[in-house]
Amino acid sequence: MKHISLRDLDVARIGLGAMGMSHGYTGAGSDDAESIRTVHRALDLGVTLVDTAEVYGPYTNEELVGRALKGRRDDVVLATKFGLISHTGRDGDADSGPANIRIAVEGSLTRLGTDRIDLYYQHRVDPGTPIEDTVGALAELVAEGKIRHIGLSEAGPDTIRRAHAVHPITAVQSEYSLFTRDPEARVLPVLRELRIGFVPFSPLGRGFLTGTVRSTDQFAANDFRADNPRFTEENFRHNLRLADEVAAIAARIGATPAQVALAWLLAQGDDIAPIPGTKRVARVEENTAADAVTLTDDQLATLAALPPAAGNTHNEAQMRLLER
Repeated sequence: MKHISLRDLDVARIGLGAMGMSHGYTGAGSDDAESIRTVHRALDLGVTLVDTAEVYGPYTNEELVGRALKGRRDDVVLATKFGLISHTGRDGDADSGPANIRIAVEGSLTRLGTDRIDLYYQHRVDPGTPIEDTVGALAELVAEGKIRHIGLSEAGPDTIRRAHAVHPITAVQSEYSLFTRDPEARVLPVLRELRIGFVPFSPLGRGFLTGTVRSTDQFAANDFRADNPRFTEENFRHNLRLADEVAAIAARIGATPAQVALAWLLAQGDDIAPIPGTKRVARVEENTAADAVTLTDDQLATLAALPPAAGNTHNEAQMRLLER
């Protein structure tokens, strides 16, 4: 697989998001054995970036990833996140205070079964803690060798600049796909100015761009898409047209819709490493094969000209956490 640099961190340009193995899309339940086989298959296919977070589960996803990487830790750029769980008893929806970071990192190291985290993200910006204090605490962890690189997730341009002035930020993780184009106007230009890598999550539009989601009746009650505005009935019908265009191009070139969606994303720059999530071996094989798919200029233009998806990317409570 082709590799890119997230600032100064080398990764294969298609990573693996582990969240859905135990959080968010669980439906009828999770299969840890299949999830571990999926991680192993991803590594065999050249994936190097594996992404998790303490809040997934909570905690169980990190434990699962730790078990999957036993004996293969040195093959992986391991990323996890802190800040959506307060270990200090603070009220609110985020806690990135230095004291909380100290507790969080030790828990993640233990659950992951490792002595260092390669890329440690602030999961969402904490309005109660200056970003300078958060990054200062993370810089201390870099100096101690507990983390190697610092990342931010869903941060706005001003926050990114302030954070980067304290310590170099290696990567920013935000939702980006043909389904969600928001970072293009404000975030990506700042990242490229500062030479910060970009890690899109939900690059397949939470499964929507795979062409397999055709009805909201498919979602289990504990699937977070069940109350997502993009998947409410009126928005859902509108958005199906976008998925259908992706599928049409896929049929013409002999690829799958997921591969076309990923190939479009990879064509947006050599500083982008999406992390499609899956818990199935067959899906990780399909996703990684997108590395070999090349779209023509006309196909890229057709996809770029598609109308934006209807509806907010998250429900009202989650929207308040974005780009602070």
